[in-house]
Amino acid sequence: MKVVIVGGVAAGTKVAAKLKRENRDHEVIILTKSKEISYAGCGLPYYVGNIIKDKAQLIVNIPEKFSKLTGAQVFTETEVVGLDRENKSVKAIDLKTNEEVTFSYDKLVIATGASPVKPPIEGIDLPGVYFMRTPEDAINLRADIEAGKIKRAAVIGAGYIGLEVAENMALQGVKVSVIEMAQNILTGFDKEFAEYAENKLADHGIMAFTGTKLEAILGEGKVEKIQTSRRAMKVDAVIMSVGIRPNTTFLADTGIELMPNGTVKINEYFETNDADIYSAGDCAMVKNVLTGAPTWSPMGSSANIEGRILAQNINGKRIAYRGVVGTAVAKLLPNLNVGRTGLTEVAAKEAGFNPISVVTVVDDKAHYYVGASNFMIKLIVDRDSLKVLGVQVIGAGAVDKVVDVVVTAMSMGATLHDLEDLDLAYAPPFSTAIHPLVHTVNVLFNKINGNYETITPAEYATGADEGYKVIDACLVPSIEGAPYVDLPTVNGPLDGYTKDDKILLICNKGKRAYMVQNRLKYYGHTNVKVLEGGNLFNTIKENN
Repeated sequence: MKVVIVGGVAAGTKVAAKLKRENRDHEVIILTKSKEISYAGCGLPYYVGNIIKDKAQLIVNIPEKFSKLTGAQVFTETEVVGLDRENKSVKAIDLKTNEEVTFSYDKLVIATGASPVKPPIEGIDLPGVYFMRTPEDAINLRADIEAGKIKRAAVIGAGYIGLEVAENMALQGVKVSVIEMAQNILTGFDKEFAEYAENKLADHGIMAFTGTKLEAILGEGKVEKIQTSRRAMKVDAVIMSVGIRPNTTFLADTGIELMPNGTVKINEYFETNDADIYSAGDCAMVKNVLTGAPTWSPMGSSANIEGRILAQNINGKRIAYRGVVGTAVAKLLPNLNVGRTGLTEVAAKEAGFNPISVVTVVDDKAHYYVGASNFMIKLIVDRDSLKVLGVQVIGAGAVDKVVDVVVTAMSMGATLHDLEDLDLAYAPPFSTAIHPLVHTVNVLFNKINGNYETITPAEYATGADEGYKVIDACLVPSIEGAPYVDLPTVNGPLDGYTKDDKILLICNKGKRAYMVQNRLKYYGHTNVKVLEGGNLFNTIKENN
């Protein structure tokens, strides 16, 4: 069988390698427009920050090495510009000679990936405007930083790559601002978690201007300032990270079905509407495991998994890809990591679920162990079925370990009961005796059962605390202007309050306030709430 793969990097090279491992008789050809066949796109921000020292480390495979390892033929700097389905061939341009070349196939794999969006605005082609998609992008940006050409920069777009670039430029001494057209950074997180991260970035000098549109890039011969919908800002560099679009324009008028966003429409076996043409990676549309809805997941992790399954299907197997759950993790600061998977609370409502959530602030390892810190966790389930729908985590430690447990749970259709009492790994350097996620599960059960009555951070931000009398329930008094109650002294009804008074208990994390609430309910108080996340997660309002 002759298999032609259009595109390299993650999905394309994975398809080629797996095909040849399973059947050495296949003739496998990779055609890629770039000079490199496979590079570490997710590692580019860390080269900018000099965490990855050597640019050679960004190149996962060179064509000659890959061919020797796998047996696949590789044609770099070869751009496919046409597809003839009837004659089963693709037309390509050799970018080195500008000659037209034709490749026939028995099976064709479209793994052309995606390219950065280049908005049609004034100054977009000025020197000092950078994108972040290829090794050359990162290499050029770091070289100019090290040469002293960049002191102030604006990152346009507050997605994961944009924020990672911002952090790594800041580590190199660059003053960084982030411009984001949406109302919050970190798409895929609920508003309260995105705002928490935004505030932490500001504390470290990375200012995010949300709800702000880039209107022009200005300068004489090089970038000197940007004009936004809010104000003008002096900068030496602009890093564009406003999104990507699939590289599928060559499929126009070929009859291959595309989705509205230009990605290739495929089924669970990666088959297109042509039985001999497959697609995977950033140019293809997959589905969401939880909702079954079409979902674009342009992630290197997804691309590798997809490529491996696709190759097996070409080789005669019939393996269905279950889809994605929307997992992402990122390092935003030296002491701030974020992770998420599944549906946000907002998305869960839109998908027809009846979500209930809880926000906890929990130790990430034994509190007495060196380097111990906190996780802020938001766990979301369906109130009716208790089906696990998603989690969001922020903290200094290994947020991925919480996210990955929930990924596993959702992929197996687990309910909250399935996460209860899990025998997860424990030792002081790694976790708490009751795992942070299991602790959160217990808290959510208390909330569902009515034992833990709360105001969520999202509700608090929109005024749900109106009419409540705030009481400081911290270990030591911490909330200015609020009366203080020490837990061990609560041995009867609260003096000065009626049993029907609306009381909001706030402590550092929420745990101590819960224990005060438990006692007050026992002594007859009927309207006592706890602020989830306490004052470590929430910005406490003044003059309560």
